[in-house]
Amino acid sequence: MKYYIIAGEASGDLHGSNLMKALYKEDADADIKFWGGDLMKSVGGTLVSHYKERAFMGFFEVLKNLNKILVYLKFCKSDIDLFQPDVIIFIDNSGFNLRIAKWAKQQGYKTNYYISPQVWASRATRVKAIKNDVDKMFVILPFEKEFYKKFDYKVDFVGHPLIDAIADREQTAVEEFREEHNLGDKPIITLLPGSRKQEITKMLSVMLSLVDDYPYYKFVIGGAPSQDFSFYQRIIGTKNVSFINNKTYDLLSVSTAAIVASGTATLETALFKVPQVVCYKGSFISYQIARRIITLKYISLVNLIMDKEVVTELIQNNFTKTKLKKELSKILDQEHREKLFLDYFELEKKLGGKGASTKTAKLIIENLKP
Repeated sequence: MKYYIIAGEASGDLHGSNLMKALYKEDADADIKFWGGDLMKSVGGTLVSHYKERAFMGFFEVLKNLNKILVYLKFCKSDIDLFQPDVIIFIDNSGFNLRIAKWAKQQGYKTNYYISPQVWASRATRVKAIKNDVDKMFVILPFEKEFYKKFDYKVDFVGHPLIDAIADREQTAVEEFREEHNLGDKPIITLLPGSRKQEITKMLSVMLSLVDDYPYYKFVIGGAPSQDFSFYQRIIGTKNVSFINNKTYDLLSVSTAAIVASGTATLETALFKVPQVVCYKGSFISYQIARRIITLKYISLVNLIMDKEVVTELIQNNFTKTKLKKELSKILDQEHREKLFLDYFELEKKLGGKGASTKTAKLIIENLKP
């Protein structure tokens, strides 16, 4: 079978790579072309476009880069026609993927979606387009199946792929990791300011403002694979922090606490059982638009899945040094940490256990049979 996979950003690359491994295992003749990143490239297949080229965040940023996006859309359509896949598999990245899905359905291609667009967060009217344009939807959050049921759209809940990604990773010895990166003996507070330049620029400086107030802790920035150290260095300046690029899981495995930009990293941090404060700060225009269309009580996946405030969220104007310091001190308190750990264990149960990638690959292949 011929598979055309379209993923955006680092999380899509991670989940796409695990799905590709499962597809190759289930289909010995699999021929895969994809839009993704280095992790997907390491599995095999043919990389068409790297997600780094298309990392536009927020409404205002997308508007500024509209011409580039239109060029990518046109090229993607022509490349699909050239490849003639048996199925197109979309992974998250809704702004781009739903446009391609509409065109693909009109052209008669089979369309599958893995990791649903967050239509439950805003613009639920998009479900109508999804029902028309997506043949099969595989969701990874437990509440998504019930959400789609309200619109008479049957989807498959396959569990969350992060369970597998974390369980299957190569373990790094704690002492060796500390020694390799000169981390010393102090407890580690990890800073995860996101993967895009816009969000890192907005949030990292506030995170770093706490460093001098916690002399008995070691602050370490977890760098995103999409950004070079030189970019971070301009923000870090003379602050006494360490920087480790593209080793988030190893870093979380030795962390005492974390300050995390809203996104997939909040769930990763929870699965490593690391107490965290979640933050988000975007451009003024993007935030003003978002707050008018997003109807959720929470922005972090941890709180959304648990349907209660498990981790504190500091959003936009609430993301200040004073409030961040208060919340960081709270998650360093042992009594608070113990309560948080119990919630984290309950969260993992709700995510459905291991095997999301294999379940999805089998369903995709099964649906392609005559």
